[in-house]
Amino acid sequence: MKKFKKYYLSEKEMPTQWYNIMADMPNKPKPPLHPGTKQPLGPEDLAPLFPMELIKQEVATEKWIDIPEEVLDIYKIWRPSPLIRAYNLEKLLDAPVKIYYKYEGVSPAGSHKPNTAVPQAYYNYKEGVKRITTETGAGQWGSALSFATQFFDIDLQVFMVKVSYNQKPYRKSMINTWGANVVPSPSNLTEVGRAILEKDPDNPGSLGIAISEAVEMAVKDPDTKYSLGSVLNHVLMHQTVIGLEALKQFELADDYPDIVIGCFGGGSNFAGISFPFLKENFEKGKKTRAIAVEPYSCPKLTRGEFRYDFGDSVGMTPLIPMYTLGHTFMPPKIHAGGLRYHGAGAIVSQLLKDGLIEAAAVHQLECFDAGVKFARAEGIIPAPESTHAIAQVFREARKAKEEGVEKTILFNLSGHGLVDMASYDQYFAGNLHDYSVSDDEIKKNLEALDSLGV
Repeated sequence: MKKFKKYYLSEKEMPTQWYNIMADMPNKPKPPLHPGTKQPLGPEDLAPLFPMELIKQEVATEKWIDIPEEVLDIYKIWRPSPLIRAYNLEKLLDAPVKIYYKYEGVSPAGSHKPNTAVPQAYYNYKEGVKRITTETGAGQWGSALSFATQFFDIDLQVFMVKVSYNQKPYRKSMINTWGANVVPSPSNLTEVGRAILEKDPDNPGSLGIAISEAVEMAVKDPDTKYSLGSVLNHVLMHQTVIGLEALKQFELADDYPDIVIGCFGGGSNFAGISFPFLKENFEKGKKTRAIAVEPYSCPKLTRGEFRYDFGDSVGMTPLIPMYTLGHTFMPPKIHAGGLRYHGAGAIVSQLLKDGLIEAAAVHQLECFDAGVKFARAEGIIPAPESTHAIAQVFREARKAKEEGVEKTILFNLSGHGLVDMASYDQYFAGNLHDYSVSDDEIKKNLEALDSLGV
């Protein structure tokens, strides 16, 4: 008989403020720079892209930011999300560990992404914005933002990385169902896309390219704004509702994690689960380890360099201080499309640089193996991105067993994989492979940054 234990909060216990880790960081990130002048950005430089309230949140230093009532009302469709004790996984791993996971797949979009999509749509609505552009990798962000914008009668144009557009057709269907338009990137809708396709008609796309297309379309139209699903400070802050709920749920469980784990693309779900626990480290001297887990094929945290780089492939975005593989890096076609990004957000990068968090990289086959074992133990089929966190849980359990040390582990199950079953089909058919990036390739892409002069 399988055993399950869930810890629920009531609506009244849902967080009413977001946590801004900038207030507690011993070293604040360096400022983003203007792509042309290379000078620190001011609010006026970001105004063509974002509504002013999000710009204020991007540079905010106060510790707590109130969540608007209109946002809370929509959050209540699926929040608070459950914290689940993974007894069956513990039995399978046969190690001295207690394992918990925060399940964000209960949202209408099936992932953690609506936590920031809803407030971003709301703040655009309050400023009278009628159209938003965005990019999406595997489609989680595009579907989440299309879900959010339809509440506020905002048109949405989504540029979806071409390889994922072809791999994950039901993400497109979700985006269309909620009323948005989605095209494969690179596309013929922008100068950036047309130039890339002219040079390479079979270009598989990347998040960097899709960002370039979305930014170009927003900059050219004064009635259009741009929205980003990860990386930026305000995005990471919105996601802290995950960890803030988890803190309260661990009180119900009369437990506390030694290790907190999240998969890593640009940083949003890792930040969401880990930043509130880092707050406890800062405030109360707790010693929880926070581990960001990235694909071995896109190893910016584990093999990249900390330096200023563009957030997009063409160089239209601000220069951000980040761990990066270089904005010209083209990730292999792994099925965890949401993690195929060349750089990391400024906050996460600074935390890693200061040794306050850790990073790990795992291969695609190790991830799918862990994902399948988790599904058979716990019943939930995880998104390919989330399997990276699960694979690291397996590693930490083995380490605890070897060392004979008891550990409590929390990971963020950032989404379900029910619209990613084609990826599992490829895995079961033996058609998936591990990818490695050579040192020479990383060096070549990073050397291209020397010409930026920052």
